[in-house]
Amino acid sequence: MNAQAVVIASTILIFILSAILSIFLTLNYVRNHRRSSLFWSIGMWLFAFSVLLETVFAYGIFNQSLIKIYLFAVAELVLFLSFGSANISGGKWLSYYYVYSMIVSIYLIISLILFPVERIVLNYVVFGPLPLNDTIASSLITFPAAVVIIAVAVLSYRRKRDFRLFSIILGVVIVSIAGTLYIAKFPAFLYYAEFIGIVLLWIGFFDRNAVFSRTSVKA
Repeated sequence: MNAQAVVIASTILIFILSAILSIFLTLNYVRNHRRSSLFWSIGMWLFAFSVLLETVFAYGIFNQSLIKIYLFAVAELVLFLSFGSANISGGKWLSYYYVYSMIVSIYLIISLILFPVERIVLNYVVFGPLPLNDTIASSLITFPAAVVIIAVAVLSYRRKRDFRLFSIILGVVIVSIAGTLYIAKFPAFLYYAEFIGIVLLWIGFFDRNAVFSRTSVKA
């Protein structure tokens, strides 16, 4: 199997797993109406969408519009996963985090509109230099979001000591970090992280009778 076939098969598998998980998370939100469930489901749908675009890129189909949509989705999926995690802990700081996130998201949109992106698909894998402004804007979203996710994950696990919760938390962290790997220029690990993160999320969510039935906290 050549490199293109491997990338295509990998991204299709990850897309299927993430899309199914996104459906379950959305249904879970419909049942419990918790903000954390809503934000996690949005983040997972953005993740599934970004992986779908990676499959399209692997077929050699890409242009400026698709690349910019992909870069925006990759940054925002980390942001929404961080919203889901942040709503577990709550606190007045959340309002400030929402405002900050809105400002940097607008900055990223403006940057993507104003600055052309060079070809970012090399040997069927997402990789390539970004304009400085796009790199700064994406980093202002993804790195603080990753910090929020990891901090909440540590605090939550210390309180509950539940292996299945740990699997969910670790999956969210890895999926979120996968969204920053392009910015950090580790393209090969992007796909590994996506797959490992999805597997961990499946283990955590479906090793119990109902998704989030015992791990979620009203937010």
